[in-house]
Formats: sequence, structure tokens, C-alpha cells
Amino acid sequence: MKTQKVKLRETNLLDLIPVQNIRSRQKEEGFYVLLKPKFTHPLLVKHLLPRLKNPYFKIKLDEIGSFLWNLCDGKNTVKDIGNLLRKRFGERVEPLYDRVALFFQNLEKNKFITFKNL
Repeated sequence: MKTQKVKLRETNLLDLIPVQNIRSRQKEEGFYVLLKPKFTHPLLVKHLLPRLKNPYFKIKLDEIGSFLWNLCDGKNTVKDIGNLLRKRFGERVEPLYDRVALFFQNLEKNKFITFKNL
């Protein structure tokens, strides 16, 4: 765990390639809803999760978050995603890389994404 944190500190965020790690659903408006399982323990997943009416926490993303989530396909670097975001939304997303970094750090901290080249 410590070596991964050291490696993460030495790595430039803009060179990383994000990959989705949880299921998601796209709503009719084009926005995404992330589906995080309520339980992760194998026993609870096997026996309790199938019996729940709603086995997932639903995290609703806005227009910008949905655009970013859609680009987490394992092909685009964070820098490429930032450039596409600037083309699409212009001044609305400034300061661009501060917002993008915070978004991806939160996703990674909650294990919603992983970085392919870490």
C-alpha cells in the first residue's frame, strides 16, 4: 500500500489513464448514475445483496461529471480528457485541471475508477 502511494506521488496525474471500476447507467437526459454496491463482503454479496430491493447506492452525476465519466474508457489520458472538456464546455470548467484533478481523485479514493498505467 505504501509503495503505491509513493508511486502515485511521483506520477503526473495528466499522464494517467482512468478506467471505470463500477457499474453505471445512462439516463434519458444523457446523465450517468453510478451504481455502488451496498455491501462488499463476499458473504453479504452472495446472500443479502440479491434479496434487497435496491442493492446499490446511486450517485447521480451532472452534465460535466457525466461527460468525464463517459471518457473513462481506458483509452484517454487525463490530459486528453481535460482538453476535450475544454472544447466542449469552454470557460464553464475553469480552472480546468484543478476541477479535473479533484474529480478523479474523488473517484479513485472511492474506488469508482482505477488508473490503468499505475
